[in-house]
Amino acid sequence: MPSNSTDINSTSLLSNLIEVSKPSIIYLLDFVAISALLIAYYDPNYITNPISFTIVVGILIAGTLSSAGSAALNCYIDRDIDIKMARTKNRSSATGQLSANVILTYGIIMIGLASIVSTVFLNLLTTGMILLGSFFYVFIYSIWLKRRTTWNIVIGGFAGSAAAFAGWTAITGQLHIVAILMGILVFVWTPSHFWALALLKDDDYTEAGIPMLPVVVGKLKAARYTVINTLLLIPFSLVFLLFGFGYVYLVISVIFGVLLLYTNIKLLQNPSDKKIALTAFKFSSPYLAIIFIALLLDVFFRFPIF
Repeated sequence: MPSNSTDINSTSLLSNLIEVSKPSIIYLLDFVAISALLIAYYDPNYITNPISFTIVVGILIAGTLSSAGSAALNCYIDRDIDIKMARTKNRSSATGQLSANVILTYGIIMIGLASIVSTVFLNLLTTGMILLGSFFYVFIYSIWLKRRTTWNIVIGGFAGSAAAFAGWTAITGQLHIVAILMGILVFVWTPSHFWALALLKDDDYTEAGIPMLPVVVGKLKAARYTVINTLLLIPFSLVFLLFGFGYVYLVISVIFGVLLLYTNIKLLQNPSDKKIALTAFKFSSPYLAIIFIALLLDVFFRFPIF
């Protein structure tokens, strides 16, 4: 009987730690990093190291550890406001199922392990990019901006850019303009994604006192800014055409850019409609992954790997 109790407690601890690690964010950031790595490797225009199992697994492990640790520290910092929001009130960090000390320790250890893995199996520049992402998410977004300004998610979105930088530098050992543009793409995409969520969950943010855009300027203006941001995102996504990417990328990026804009315009027409806000949010979620898939497909089309 004591053994069964121990097993249950261990399983519960593991599931709670996974929850505060925010797996959905990890998947996206790991995908961005691996995509950047493969684009750099398969495009002969960029100087790369030989691809190996160690590099691919190294960036996945280091990226996952860093993302998980950063997310846990975010939950540690936000535990007092998470309990006030329907979307987050059942998180183990908010309910106390995980103690604050456990979450803090877990977050620090995971980021520390990420640094060790990256330094040993990748390179110092990649380690720096990984730590840059963690720094922005924890200190710039979570601690400094989130509770102070509507610019929180705009500036804080740079944290996701570091995934592209890390993936690229893991295989090349240097930061190229294309990698920087990939990072900026993540940065420009972030407001369209999170403002749709903020419109969907504006009551939560109001209750918690977080100055997300719809809370401060109202739903109509927030929806308008979301459309404007997407109108900036679409032409920016085409900048890759100046660096050798061709028709495959052009077609896919334009189609999905227009579809994203369409969902945003529908939201602008009905900014209080939760179903439309949910649709806009759900469509914006895979948009970034689709754009990186398009970049990969374009490289494979121009430089066949078989």
